[in-house]
Amino acid sequence: MDSVVVKRSSSAPSNGGMNDMRRVMMVVVMVVFVGYLFLWVMTPTNLYRQTWLPKIGADTNSTFFGTQVSRGSAVLPLFGLTSEASVKYHIWLGHIAMTLFTAHGVCFFVYWSVTHQLSEMLKWPKTDVSIVAGEIALSCGLVMWVTTLPKIRKKMFELFFYTHHLYILFIFFFILHIGISYSCMMLPGLYLFFVDRFLRFLQSRRGVRLVSARVLPCETLELNFSKSQGLSYTPTSIVFINVPSISKLQWHPFTISSSSNLESEKLSVIIKGEGSWSKKLYQMVSSPSSLDHLDVSIEGPYGPFSIEFLRHDTLVMVSGGSGITPFISVIRELIFVCETLKLKTPKLLLITSFKNSSDLTMLDLLLPISGTPSEYSNFDLQIDAYVTREKEATRMNQKLVRTVWFKPRASDSPISPILGQNSWIWLGVVVSSSFIMFLLLMGILTRYYIYPIDHNTDNVYSHSSRALLNMLLICLCIAITASAAFYWNKKQGIGETNQVQSMEGATPVASPNSWFYNADRELESLPQESVFQSMKVHYGERPDLKRILFERKESRVGVLVCGPKKMRHEVASICSSGLAKNLHFESISFSW
Repeated sequence: MDSVVVKRSSSAPSNGGMNDMRRVMMVVVMVVFVGYLFLWVMTPTNLYRQTWLPKIGADTNSTFFGTQVSRGSAVLPLFGLTSEASVKYHIWLGHIAMTLFTAHGVCFFVYWSVTHQLSEMLKWPKTDVSIVAGEIALSCGLVMWVTTLPKIRKKMFELFFYTHHLYILFIFFFILHIGISYSCMMLPGLYLFFVDRFLRFLQSRRGVRLVSARVLPCETLELNFSKSQGLSYTPTSIVFINVPSISKLQWHPFTISSSSNLESEKLSVIIKGEGSWSKKLYQMVSSPSSLDHLDVSIEGPYGPFSIEFLRHDTLVMVSGGSGITPFISVIRELIFVCETLKLKTPKLLLITSFKNSSDLTMLDLLLPISGTPSEYSNFDLQIDAYVTREKEATRMNQKLVRTVWFKPRASDSPISPILGQNSWIWLGVVVSSSFIMFLLLMGILTRYYIYPIDHNTDNVYSHSSRALLNMLLICLCIAITASAAFYWNKKQGIGETNQVQSMEGATPVASPNSWFYNADRELESLPQESVFQSMKVHYGERPDLKRILFERKESRVGVLVCGPKKMRHEVASICSSGLAKNLHFESISFSW
């Protein structure tokens, strides 16, 4: 982060251009919605309503539906959204689309039953709408829809996760059902989704360099990866991690705890053993038997495009349990601004709640692995920690934080941007060039293969075959251009990979300037001996958030909260009560 950007964000934010773009996008959405209502009111025939409007509505929803599930979407920032924040809109659009699809199918089923034409359900005509393809698509959609119910999704997440991959069959048969002409209405959203999905597939195929892990007694890990210096990300960003030795198919999102400015060669994530996958990972890394290598793949990082923390006089961060992890990246970023750029930062108040005193060791991760408290004497941070299930301080079974070192393979590479440092330019090149290639190939195919058969009558050549050819060409063009861009940028980064490997070949603690230096130091296990002298630990009680927040008298107080749903709602109600106009609320949630 350069000083110009930081200085701008220290005052009131100025996002006029982005706000204007968002307004334009909102107007477009409203025009589409009003146009849909107009068609519904003005169309005079039941045939038009039963045939055209469901397709128009479904295709419109699918267009926006595709943009909501693209983690690297170029459209979401125009709405001020990240891929994580857009999940709830993805859910809403999914419900709307499936309601329209189901109503469309049920209406035709009832109509055929009343008119004794149930044989229509078995038809797959050559040059007309394929009924069978529509039924298969609807069946796949219904299975996905049922497994998205909160009780099923939360209690049987793997069932939800695996059945959600039916979207491939759903899209395939849906396009065969409505034909390629109607499918073009939802092509923009789906096309961007296909580009994003294929680029993520390419990134997920390469192993990353896992260098070390810090093992905490509270069943928590901090994994430290090598990264290229050209990879930058904002605080509260996340990555998706896959460990093939646990599951080759499961990808889990975790918050990045490091700062790309403060730690230019390292990316860290914190994983608390709360689910079956994370518990297996903790057992593997913390086991007494030596584990000298662990295969890991990563997608990301993904996060907000800008963080405007510096505009506040005071920043209050409220967390519960593992909800502290996104705030670690915020603290490290502000350490960089304060200590390196020598700029004024807000006063920080961290209010964190844990169940047991062993969880207090997570506070030892607030500092980078190479940092010491004396290095950050000018940084104004106050910590109020609450241990809710214990009445007094206890010695945590004499367990200390320890570091486990790994030996990356030569094939493992540092984490780097998918398309290099100029990723947005490359993404534009991939999208535009692949689409132009698709149009040229489709034009050639239509002129010299389909036209001699059909002669533009649309009654000879199979509609399903035409749709298949279009889908095949789209996938082929995206695969060619995206692969070329990906491997070109990968080739350009080979020199930096070799440099990282040569640096890691030396003894990890040999250089005081290296981020490995002093990594094996033993952190104290007693709560009162924390690395921060300004920390207060409260046992057997919960924080009085209303009193704490209303006591802040600064003119601009930013309030960030990450934790259980009840905690987030409590802080939101306090900030929105109107009793303190200086409180500005923002929630960070990873559950939906």
